[in-house]
Amino acid sequence: MHFHHLHFYVTDAELWRDWFVRKLGFQPALTSAAEATEALVQGAIEIRLSGPSFGPPSEQTSEQPSLVNRYLQRHPPGLVDIAFATDQFDQVLRQAQAQTALLGEVSVDTTGQRQCQLKGWADLRHTIVEVSSQWILTQQTKAAQLSAIDHAVINVPQGELAAASDWYQQLFGLLPGQRFDINTAYSGLRSQVLVHPQGTLQIPINEPSSGNSQIQEFLHHNRGSGVQHVALRCADAVEAIAHFRQQGLDLISVPATYYEDLCQRPDRPLGDISAISQQQLLLDWAAGGQQGMLLQTFTQPIFAEPTFFFEIIQRSAYRENGQTKVAQGFGEGNFQALFEAIERAQRKRGHLS
Repeated sequence: MHFHHLHFYVTDAELWRDWFVRKLGFQPALTSAAEATEALVQGAIEIRLSGPSFGPPSEQTSEQPSLVNRYLQRHPPGLVDIAFATDQFDQVLRQAQAQTALLGEVSVDTTGQRQCQLKGWADLRHTIVEVSSQWILTQQTKAAQLSAIDHAVINVPQGELAAASDWYQQLFGLLPGQRFDINTAYSGLRSQVLVHPQGTLQIPINEPSSGNSQIQEFLHHNRGSGVQHVALRCADAVEAIAHFRQQGLDLISVPATYYEDLCQRPDRPLGDISAISQQQLLLDWAAGGQQGMLLQTFTQPIFAEPTFFFEIIQRSAYRENGQTKVAQGFGEGNFQALFEAIERAQRKRGHLS
């Protein structure tokens, strides 16, 4: 199981197509999916954008515009469908039928790929696309400034974390990975990471543990569960972020004290952090500094309401027992700095006192 594409429901698909091209360097692409009004690609990342349909249902060319309309009546614009690619389509289909999660019929696109849409948590959806093992290998070798989808994070209301985690484990065969309990002076959250044992799929699920939590603020503005952010992987975060800043991408700010604290850690795997601090990237690594490092940063929420944002992440390579590996984890050492940055934005919005 791997990520296939991200499908956003927005109020103006052309406007957001231009945003992805201008701010993040995506290129417009053709797609065989009739419901996607706009499609963009970069590396192994595919973005689809659908806007609302106008006019009576008899004039609509497919069922999808009415789905977009219904979603936007209940929620603000956002990422609604995280699509998965699998070379074990029949097995996933049987699991979906057992969970009564299948929405509609299995269809075949112009390339001969079977696909179907499954119910996700709350109003989320997951399109399952049949691919070959060769497709998976091809996607993993594509090079670009932003090369692949690293992970996608879902927020759920307090008390739903266990049920949502069980749902995704039973439906997609995901397994529980890391678990986090994060608290700051203002708020807190709990997070369960889910991973696929035979793929690159990683889905952390968050729930708030306080009324002031940034997760609770998301749930309030999103009017329910939804996708909080998606991490896009790059090979050189310093270069990528410098370019995106020039394109006007709005990113979180990191206090200078964060880098002062980094300099006090003796196992830091990178000696000169001037370029990292200049681009305000967060740096994390496993104890000892021998298992690579993570560089990451986050955009401000991209829509009018403080809901969805992107993470840009670089997982550096390292050698272990004669094998090349990449740094794992999700930058848990950076959580405190990240949450404090988000809380500064919350205070500006008047959400925290």
